Amino acid sequence: MKNKIIAFMIAASFAACTPKESQQTTSSIDEAKTREVLEHHLEAFKNNDIEATMADYSEESIVVTPDGTARGLAEIRKNFEGAFKLFPKDSITFTMTKTVVLQDVAYILWQAKTPKFELSYATDSFIIRDGKILRQTYAGAVKQ
Repeated sequence: MKNKIIAFMIAASFAACTPKESQQTTSSIDEAKTREVLEHHLEAFKNNDIEATMADYSEESIVVTPDGTARGLAEIRKNFEGAFKLFPKDSITFTMTKTVVLQDVAYILWQAKTPKFELSYATDSFIIRDGKILRQTYAGAVKQ
């Protein structure tokens, strides 16, 4: 079931790209910029820095999670304000299991322990274009 949810989340993020976006040539994609945006995003999240986090998105960005889809800056901000309450700065143990950056796609697999719960498995996929996260998916399993 977990694999089906994750596959759906990834497919939904790629399907959400417009035809113009999906026709971008691979030669115009800056993989180093993709990695830079991912690293900035992870640092901003770790620090619960809402302004730095939001700098990674644009009004065209979409974030898909099991709890819903956030479109645009206002909805994405609300999503991260809630997430920062669940992942308080300096109170979590975060383990990155895998990171893959390929052209404009970044994929991370991770685990986390917070004061209130533990994620035994979590994953995010990102499509990053022009220095912004255009699409993001998230899925995670809370350890019982």
